[in-house]
Amino acid sequence: MKMHVGVNVTDLERSIEFYARVFNSEPVKVKPDYAKFLLDDPGLNFTLNLKNEVSGNQVGHFGFQVENQEEVLQHKDRLEKLGFFAREEMDVTCCYATQDKFWVTDPDGNEWEFFYTKGDVETMATHSTCCATTPSKIEIKNSPCC
Repeated sequence: MKMHVGVNVTDLERSIEFYARVFNSEPVKVKPDYAKFLLDDPGLNFTLNLKNEVSGNQVGHFGFQVENQEEVLQHKDRLEKLGFFAREEMDVTCCYATQDKFWVTDPDGNEWEFFYTKGDVETMATHSTCCATTPSKIEIKNSPCC
């Protein structure tokens, strides 16, 4: 079984380039108004659907839960080397857990979290950004993409 996520985008070419880098995989199907990525790890059918306008980010964020802190840092390093700005949050309390994580933002403002859960805690975080990110302008360093 694979999870399916379909995301509406305003610039298909930029979004394909962004997600190919984030997923470290090329799309299996590309049409003038559509692209599909099929990932084995994690099992994901991820589609991009071109729309003239994308308004009102209806999704809080997307994410990948990884097995350990080393994997968090490997993905962060890989994406920063590709020129993406990664916002790091290490040893934070969020969603009733202590986590190590970082975030990247796609061309339409959707935020992606790569995180490792170190352990459960009894309280929700008190800071306002926990699991409820606010999309901001994309920050990309030295990248032809996006």
